[in-house]
Amino acid sequence: MDKAPAFENASHEKAWLLRVAANLSKNKIDHNNIRKTDELNEELVAEERMDLSFVWEAVKGLSAAQREAIHLFYQEGYSTAQIADILSEKESTVRAHLKRGLDKLKEILKEEYDFD
Repeated sequence: MDKAPAFENASHEKAWLLRVAANLSKNKIDHNNIRKTDELNEELVAEERMDLSFVWEAVKGLSAAQREAIHLFYQEGYSTAQIADILSEKESTVRAHLKRGLDKLKEILKEEYDFD
């Protein structure tokens, strides 16, 4: 917020904040890949949710674009149109990332965990 530019209106400010958040998320993913930590796994245990860490382990095997789309859609609850704005991509590209990522996840989980 210290380096926030002057905004024309609230929607420009929101778009800027979403872009900053997306960039910080990408930086955190890169940082975690270097350190080989899994903060998501710790978070799931801490909140005593059903253990879905195996799904997030499978998500790590996806491309960066697919991981981002799946995280923003399923974890953060954004629509494909909102994700397209955040990532500066076309909505059809986001839907393609989601579809390909889900197909790949099905393949990974079916092989490793014998899901139907």
